[in-house]
Amino acid sequence: MSKSLNNIIATIYFLLIFLMIGNGIAAQQIISRDTITSFAVIYNGDTIEAKELATVFFYSRGHHYEAQRTAAWTRLRNAIYVTYPYAKRAGAVLNDINAKLNAVNNEEQRKRYIKSREAELRKEFTDPLTNLSIYQGKVLMKLINRETGNNCFNIIKEYKGGFTARFYQTVAFFFSSNLKQPYDPSGEDAETEKIVQEVKRMYGI
Repeated sequence: MSKSLNNIIATIYFLLIFLMIGNGIAAQQIISRDTITSFAVIYNGDTIEAKELATVFFYSRGHHYEAQRTAAWTRLRNAIYVTYPYAKRAGAVLNDINAKLNAVNNEEQRKRYIKSREAELRKEFTDPLTNLSIYQGKVLMKLINRETGNNCFNIIKEYKGGFTARFYQTVAFFFSSNLKQPYDPSGEDAETEKIVQEVKRMYGI
């Protein structure tokens, strides 16, 4: 075999070896780039890939009844925030009047005393109370009952007489209200009582 042919064969071998080495390095680089790190857990001796799934949120369409109930509660809460300070003040005055009248036996003196305190109540409450809505007025009567332990019908009857009380009861009827309505903090008025306690905590009343 000639020397030139040997050189050609040696060159070919060299090129083949170079190509093989180069392809091996490229393959290693490709493999290393394709490697993905993943979390795994061991369960009963087996290694299992662990993945964290994306959070899925579910929303339900609000029921019409719930919307009505929320609106009614918000209306009641707003009315109590407006009227409770008046009920608290009126209750204090009425309780004071009752305490004073217990010590007065003379009918004429009782009438004069009631008239003087009535003027005080009118002066203090006429303007703000005339701005209340009918619904707020109903809530106020409930709260006065709460503060005095007596319904508005009996309060009016005590101070102004039975005829006057019946007259105001008739007026209240036409406004879909009732001066004789009771206050039941553990039953019908449970939500009202919760809101009153909220008002007391907020304002320190």
